[in-house]
Amino acid sequence: MSEAADTAGWALRVPTGYRVGDWEVVRPIATGSWASVYEGRRVGDRDTSDLPGDMPDRAALKFLPTGTLSPRQLNHLAEMASRELRAHRRLRHHRLIRFHHTLVVDDPDHPELDGAAVIVMERAIASLADLLARAEGGPVPDAARYIVEICEGLAYLHDNGWIHGDLKPSNVLVMPDGSVRLADFGLAAELDGTHAYLPPGGSFGYMAPERWEEPLTEHGTRFRTASDIWALGVTAYQLLSGRMPFPGASPRARAAQAARYAAGDGDLLFPESVPPGWREWLTDCLAPDPARRPGAAELLERARRSAADPDRAQARPRPRRRQALSRTLALALGVALLWPITPGAPRPPGPDLPLRADSDVPAEYREAIVAAAYCRDKVPEVTPALLAASLKALSDFDPTLTDPAKDEYGIARWTPRVLRHFLPERQRPQADKLVYDPYVSIHYMGTYICTLAPRVLHFAKDPVDRQILAATIFQSNTRDMVAARGVPSYARWYADKVREYLPRYTP
Repeated sequence: MSEAADTAGWALRVPTGYRVGDWEVVRPIATGSWASVYEGRRVGDRDTSDLPGDMPDRAALKFLPTGTLSPRQLNHLAEMASRELRAHRRLRHHRLIRFHHTLVVDDPDHPELDGAAVIVMERAIASLADLLARAEGGPVPDAARYIVEICEGLAYLHDNGWIHGDLKPSNVLVMPDGSVRLADFGLAAELDGTHAYLPPGGSFGYMAPERWEEPLTEHGTRFRTASDIWALGVTAYQLLSGRMPFPGASPRARAAQAARYAAGDGDLLFPESVPPGWREWLTDCLAPDPARRPGAAELLERARRSAADPDRAQARPRPRRRQALSRTLALALGVALLWPITPGAPRPPGPDLPLRADSDVPAEYREAIVAAAYCRDKVPEVTPALLAASLKALSDFDPTLTDPAKDEYGIARWTPRVLRHFLPERQRPQADKLVYDPYVSIHYMGTYICTLAPRVLHFAKDPVDRQILAATIFQSNTRDMVAARGVPSYARWYADKVREYLPRYTP
């Protein structure tokens, strides 16, 4: 075996020639923040294999690393994989990538791979993100056909009561025959009435503005089909123009521009490369009011007409978009620019500072931790890695921790009377129970540190020392830290543990 080429910085590095089940790793394909995909070649005796006889010789192997995760966390990842596979068994369609089966790596001699979950799926030749890169800022050839095919897959999902949850060019794969299929159903969920629940966070450039207003509950944040439609609009705009509809130098800047538009500040602009017949279609997908975005089935029919005649108007009777007073006031108060702290809501985007994929942070809490570090663009010391190290020091990520002697409970060791001050008024009577809710605890831990850390950071110059001060404020208070000009003696144990754990989670 040899180390796979060009995989430095990948979520999981798998050597070329590595054997898992009846598959051998051939070469790397792509990586995300916490999973890596490799091309696999089928090996072994077909007569004794447990695989179906019609299984292809080549497949994509998606490795989800577990590192040193506990058995409970490993089971969570395995359940994620099996849930994703069950969804694909129920949702068979020629515009959805086909999943074959799942595996778990059993290799104690390679601890970085041991326990990894592997999803075996249909092999594609590229993604729409690859085609956009090749277009070098211009429209993607055959963009109209791709949009129609995306709509076919999305309409099928919505008609069957599912949402995709993470639609974007990198999750639309190009097959050998040139057609496209929707992929990466790690966030796909079944609708419960009008909405489904997703973990907090997502792909910032494709998230609908209303998602920032959704409260974070124990089930996640509510997600409606209209948010998939927004992501469809952003993706289609890219394919037709080669650029994002809301310009900006970073995901945060683009999200802020989208929020301004949603608040009624400005119109959606189109470069000349976007045919007239597509402009109203895109405008409807990106309607600020989610209730006014058409359904996927209607957009499919209109996309087919636009693909056949890109210059024809797509007239659809609808009221003119009003510059709603409430949205204008929201903009004036800084919704788009300052991202105010809304208790119970996911945090707006900041710099891309993910956690190390091979760390022991429970998979179910990763997105919540990243979202809780919402102030990292203004207080760079407060990173997801710092919050993860703090939680490790406090509870070893145990949401059931109970310490009556100190009156501290849950994953962040909240004292109920302290947490009560941060909760919305209607939730304050439930503080005794909410200390055990890991998502609530993580969320308000981030709020606490982001609010108070700037008051004590001037006691250190070294970047890591400043991070330790930011973490310590959660186990101390401003008065004591000012008196000690740093970490008080009673909090030294905690500061030392955070310093020890911080490198584990820092990318």
